Amino acid sequence: MALAPRRWAADLLHVWFHQLRPPQWFMRDEAVDALLRRRFAPLLTRLARRPAREFLRDRLTARAAILLFDQVPRNSFRCSPRAFATDPLAAAITRGVLAHGWDRRLGRAQRQFLLLPLMHSEAIADQRLSLRRFAANGDAGRRGFAGSHYRMIARFGRFPHRNAVLGRRSTPAEERAVAAGHAW
Repeated sequence: MALAPRRWAADLLHVWFHQLRPPQWFMRDEAVDALLRRRFAPLLTRLARRPAREFLRDRLTARAAILLFDQVPRNSFRCSPRAFATDPLAAAITRGVLAHGWDRRLGRAQRQFLLLPLMHSEAIADQRLSLRRFAANGDAGRRGFAGSHYRMIARFGRFPHRNAVLGRRSTPAEERAVAAGHAW
Protein backbone atom coordinates (compact mmCIF):
# COMPACT_ATOMS: atom_id res chain seq x y z
CA MET A 1 0.00 0.00 0.00
CA ALA A 2 1.50 3.32 -1.07
CA LEU A 3 1.74 6.18 1.37
CA ALA A 4 -0.09 9.46 0.82
CA PRO A 5 2.55 11.33 2.79
CA ARG A 6 2.76 14.84 1.54
CA ARG A 7 0.21 16.18 4.01
CA TRP A 8 1.69 14.60 7.16
CA ALA A 9 5.22 15.30 5.93
CA ALA A 10 4.54 18.97 5.31
CA ASP A 11 2.76 19.23 8.66
CA LEU A 12 5.63 17.68 10.59
CA LEU A 13 8.28 19.78 8.84
CA HIS A 14 6.23 22.93 9.50
CA VAL A 15 5.82 22.14 13.19
CA TRP A 16 9.49 21.25 13.64
CA PHE A 17 11.11 24.08 11.68
CA HIS A 18 8.53 26.87 11.95
CA GLN A 19 6.38 26.35 15.02
CA LEU A 20 9.16 25.18 17.34
CA ARG A 21 12.15 27.41 17.99
CA PRO A 22 15.74 26.11 17.90
CA PRO A 23 16.13 25.97 21.71
CA GLN A 24 13.05 23.71 21.85
CA TRP A 25 14.69 21.19 19.56
CA PHE A 26 17.16 20.04 22.18
CA MET A 27 15.79 20.91 25.60
CA ARG A 28 13.41 18.88 27.66
CA ASP A 29 10.05 20.65 27.45
CA GLU A 30 6.88 18.83 28.45
CA ALA A 31 4.74 21.14 26.31
CA VAL A 32 6.78 20.26 23.21
CA ASP A 33 6.76 16.58 24.12
CA ALA A 34 2.98 16.67 24.55
CA LEU A 35 2.49 18.48 21.24
CA LEU A 36 4.61 15.97 19.32
CA ARG A 37 3.07 13.01 21.13
CA ARG A 38 -0.47 14.20 20.38
CA ARG A 39 0.13 15.19 16.74
CA PHE A 40 2.64 12.60 15.55
CA ALA A 41 2.98 9.59 17.88
CA PRO A 42 -0.07 7.84 16.33
CA LEU A 43 1.46 8.35 12.88
CA LEU A 44 4.79 7.05 14.14
CA THR A 45 3.10 3.91 15.44
CA ARG A 46 1.28 3.35 12.12
CA LEU A 47 4.34 3.82 9.93
CA ALA A 48 7.16 2.37 12.05
CA ARG A 49 7.09 -1.09 10.45
CA ARG A 50 7.30 0.11 6.86
CA PRO A 51 10.58 -0.32 5.00
CA ALA A 52 12.89 2.66 4.48
CA ARG A 53 12.38 2.59 0.70
CA GLU A 54 8.75 3.68 1.14
CA PHE A 55 9.96 6.97 2.59
CA LEU A 56 12.53 7.57 -0.14
CA ARG A 57 10.14 8.32 -2.99
CA ASP A 58 10.58 12.08 -2.61
CA ARG A 59 12.77 14.41 -0.57
CA LEU A 60 9.96 16.01 1.46
CA THR A 61 8.67 12.67 2.69
CA ALA A 62 12.19 11.46 3.45
CA ARG A 63 13.09 14.55 5.50
CA ALA A 64 9.86 14.32 7.49
CA ALA A 65 10.26 10.58 8.03
CA ILE A 66 13.70 11.14 9.52
CA LEU A 67 12.18 13.53 12.07
CA LEU A 68 9.27 11.15 12.63
CA PHE A 69 11.50 8.17 13.39
CA ASP A 70 14.37 9.96 15.15
CA GLN A 71 13.11 13.05 16.98
CA VAL A 72 9.41 12.35 17.59
CA PRO A 73 10.08 9.14 19.59
CA ARG A 74 12.73 10.87 21.71
CA ASN A 75 10.20 13.53 22.67
CA SER A 76 7.13 11.31 22.82
CA PHE A 77 8.55 8.34 24.71
CA ARG A 78 11.32 9.73 26.94
CA CYS A 79 12.80 7.22 29.38
CA SER A 80 11.27 4.33 27.45
CA PRO A 81 12.69 1.77 25.01
CA ARG A 82 10.27 3.21 22.45
CA ALA A 83 12.43 6.36 22.34
CA PHE A 84 15.08 4.37 20.41
CA ALA A 85 12.97 1.70 18.69
CA THR A 86 12.91 3.35 15.27
CA ASP A 87 16.57 4.46 15.22
CA PRO A 88 17.57 1.85 12.60
CA LEU A 89 14.76 2.97 10.30
CA ALA A 90 15.71 6.64 10.68
CA ALA A 91 19.36 5.84 9.93
CA ALA A 92 18.41 3.80 6.85
CA ILE A 93 16.32 6.69 5.51
CA THR A 94 19.19 9.09 6.19
CA ARG A 95 21.60 6.90 4.24
CA GLY A 96 19.08 6.81 1.38
CA VAL A 97 18.70 10.60 1.39
CA LEU A 98 22.48 11.00 1.28
CA ALA A 99 22.73 8.49 -1.59
CA HIS A 100 20.16 10.54 -3.54
CA GLY A 101 22.03 13.78 -2.78
CA TRP A 102 18.88 15.29 -1.31
CA ASP A 103 20.88 16.95 1.48
CA ARG A 104 22.74 19.31 -0.87
CA ARG A 105 20.25 22.17 -0.97
CA LEU A 106 19.31 22.13 2.69
CA GLY A 107 20.33 24.77 5.19
CA ARG A 108 22.60 23.85 8.07
CA ALA A 109 19.78 23.32 10.61
CA GLN A 110 17.77 21.11 8.28
CA ARG A 111 20.86 19.12 7.30
CA GLN A 112 21.71 18.69 10.98
CA PHE A 113 18.41 16.90 11.63
CA LEU A 114 18.90 14.81 8.53
CA LEU A 115 22.26 13.63 9.98
CA LEU A 116 21.22 13.07 13.61
CA PRO A 117 20.09 9.47 13.07
CA LEU A 118 23.69 8.63 12.16
CA MET A 119 24.88 10.20 15.41
CA HIS A 120 22.18 8.34 17.35
CA SER A 121 23.02 4.99 15.76
CA GLU A 122 24.87 2.29 17.68
CA ALA A 123 26.47 1.05 14.44
CA ILE A 124 30.10 2.11 14.06
CA ALA A 125 29.75 2.57 10.27
CA ASP A 126 26.96 5.11 10.88
CA GLN A 127 29.14 6.84 13.46
CA ARG A 128 32.01 7.18 10.97
CA LEU A 129 29.64 8.59 8.37
CA SER A 130 28.25 10.95 11.02
CA LEU A 131 31.74 12.30 11.72
CA ARG A 132 32.41 12.96 8.03
CA ARG A 133 29.04 14.55 7.37
CA PHE A 134 29.00 16.75 10.46
CA ALA A 135 32.52 17.95 9.62
CA ALA A 136 31.31 18.87 6.12
CA ASN A 137 28.25 20.62 7.60
CA GLY A 138 30.55 23.27 9.06
CA ASP A 139 29.16 23.35 12.60
CA ALA A 140 32.03 22.93 15.06
CA GLY A 141 29.68 22.36 18.01
CA ARG A 142 27.76 19.54 16.33
CA ARG A 143 30.98 18.09 14.95
CA GLY A 144 32.33 17.88 18.51
CA PHE A 145 29.11 16.31 19.69
CA ALA A 146 29.32 13.76 16.85
CA GLY A 147 32.86 12.98 18.00
CA SER A 148 31.75 12.28 21.55
CA HIS A 149 29.03 9.93 20.29
CA TYR A 150 31.52 8.17 18.03
CA ARG A 151 33.95 7.64 20.92
CA MET A 152 31.27 5.93 23.02
CA ILE A 153 30.35 3.54 20.21
CA ALA A 154 34.01 2.92 19.32
CA ARG A 155 34.76 2.15 22.97
CA PHE A 156 31.65 0.22 24.05
CA GLY A 157 29.74 -0.71 20.89
CA ARG A 158 26.64 0.95 22.36
CA PHE A 159 25.53 4.03 24.25
CA PRO A 160 25.90 3.19 27.95
CA HIS A 161 23.39 5.85 29.02
CA ARG A 162 20.65 3.83 27.28
CA ASN A 163 21.44 0.62 29.14
CA ALA A 164 18.98 0.99 32.04
CA VAL A 165 16.09 1.99 29.76
CA LEU A 166 16.84 -0.84 27.34
CA GLY A 167 17.30 -3.45 30.07
CA ARG A 168 21.01 -3.88 29.38
CA ARG A 169 23.53 -4.52 32.12
CA SER A 170 26.23 -1.83 32.39
CA THR A 171 29.87 -2.62 32.88
CA PRO A 172 31.85 -0.64 35.49
CA ALA A 173 33.60 1.23 32.65
CA GLU A 174 30.22 2.17 31.13
CA GLU A 175 28.98 3.37 34.51
CA ARG A 176 32.07 5.58 34.83
CA ALA A 177 31.52 6.99 31.33
CA VAL A 178 27.92 7.91 32.15
CA ALA A 179 28.98 9.43 35.48
CA ALA A 180 31.56 11.50 33.57
CA GLY A 181 28.75 13.08 31.55
CA HIS A 182 28.50 10.90 28.48
CA ALA A 183 24.71 10.76 28.60
CA TRP A 184 22.65 12.63 26.06
